Amino acid sequence: MALGRTYSVALVGLNGYIVEVEADIGQTLPAFVILGLPDASLNEAKERIRSAAQNSGIPLSRRKITANLIPASLPKRGSGFDLAIAMAVLLAANDVRSTGRTVFIAELGLDGRLRPVRGILPAVMAAVRAGYPDVVVAQGNVGEAELVPGARVQGYSTLARLAFDCGADPQDLALDFEPEPDDGDADAGADALQLRPPDMCDVSGQGDARRALEVAAAGAHHLLLTGPPGAGKTMLAERLPGLLPDLGDTEAMEVTAIHSLSSLTSASVRLLRRPPFENPHHTATSAAIIGGGSGLPRPGAASRAHRGVLFLDEAPEYERRVLDALRQPLESGELVIHRSAGTAAYPARFQLVLAANPCPCGKASGKGVDCICTPTMRRRYLARMSGPLLDRVDIQLQVERVSLADFGQPGAEEDTATIAGRVKGARERQLERLVPFGMETNSQVPGRLLRGSLRLAAPTTRILDHALERGVLTARGYDRVLRLAWTLADLARRDTPDADDIGRALNLRQATVTA
Repeated sequence: MALGRTYSVALVGLNGYIVEVEADIGQTLPAFVILGLPDASLNEAKERIRSAAQNSGIPLSRRKITANLIPASLPKRGSGFDLAIAMAVLLAANDVRSTGRTVFIAELGLDGRLRPVRGILPAVMAAVRAGYPDVVVAQGNVGEAELVPGARVQGYSTLARLAFDCGADPQDLALDFEPEPDDGDADAGADALQLRPPDMCDVSGQGDARRALEVAAAGAHHLLLTGPPGAGKTMLAERLPGLLPDLGDTEAMEVTAIHSLSSLTSASVRLLRRPPFENPHHTATSAAIIGGGSGLPRPGAASRAHRGVLFLDEAPEYERRVLDALRQPLESGELVIHRSAGTAAYPARFQLVLAANPCPCGKASGKGVDCICTPTMRRRYLARMSGPLLDRVDIQLQVERVSLADFGQPGAEEDTATIAGRVKGARERQLERLVPFGMETNSQVPGRLLRGSLRLAAPTTRILDHALERGVLTARGYDRVLRLAWTLADLARRDTPDADDIGRALNLRQATVTA
């Protein structure tokens, strides 16, 4: 009998690789063998494929079936190879005609229906980049697959219908069986049920914190809010995504691809245009925040927050090694996770927002007369946020309790739309200035550029130079104050920062906590 050959895609992180699926039907006793480093879920495809083919009216041969996934050295995981293997076996048995360079990505149900799989967007992107634009997916994945420019997508609901279109004899095919249609409006319905996004006008008082949040949004700066319980730290952090501008096409494709890979729910049918917001619980492990897990690493909260906000509430309650693991992506904007099964790289350019109480009991702010914590307890509590991590946080602000005069004054504060308008204007000024250097926001500007093409006059940076000489600032902190000063100038619509901008930036930068 002939050798059947089809194609699929293996994902390692967000990188996809074309996999050639070969199927051979031998002359020995019945068996079904899958070669090419399959994981447990892929190895179980043998029973799914055999039952799906039987219930579709095209039973597999009772001889020995060998399916080989090339390259054999590349680890392969998941149920997305089911359809490619099934079509290769049917090709080997001459039940269907050749499908050429078509890529098949779908899971098979025992009744023969095609089920959607995770990660369809990055998989189709990889196929198109590799020169395989013709893709067959489950009907539930069509909307997401069609987001990829240049892809020629075909969606099917059953294996029988696909086999019929590929030349199978219709006499025995179960063409009368059609699964119940998916609810195509699921995403639209979910959007309609969403509550109104939190607005800045809900925050009473906190003028300094509101201004710091605006600066953080304008320049994509990291932020630490320290203050007593109930001061509004969480409220402020939850409103930061609303101040950020919509994602561009390239950014939206990156974010949608990550969420396609990590989502456990139905597939998306449109690009995610709003910056994501991730708020993991303080009991989250390093694998949950950074990514990992058994087998090939999967994206964590830091990657899901790419181009958005990663908010760590009660930051000192996280394990110190979890917090310190964020130091590398804060600098590089990427997470490279090494495991014995392989290495996966995920983008992780997020804004980090930390919120912390001043001590375990939370009453050490102000005069702190009600605080029951000893100095040793306070030091041990705050020491969980290491100095190297805090040195990478641009804005460090003390949030005080709301006074009675500021509390409950409806309409007294600016709303999100007004502040977001100023943020958008500042982002546009940054983009115009930095696009020749291949950057978008002030937070990305390296020190060589700040001391080169964007160097400020010596009188302007005098106060900053003195802070560096006295050891108040590190060299990294010096650069981050300059970035803040440029953001303040952009918000004020000035071409360059002045000495007042440097002073205000230094005030925003000064640490609010000590270990």
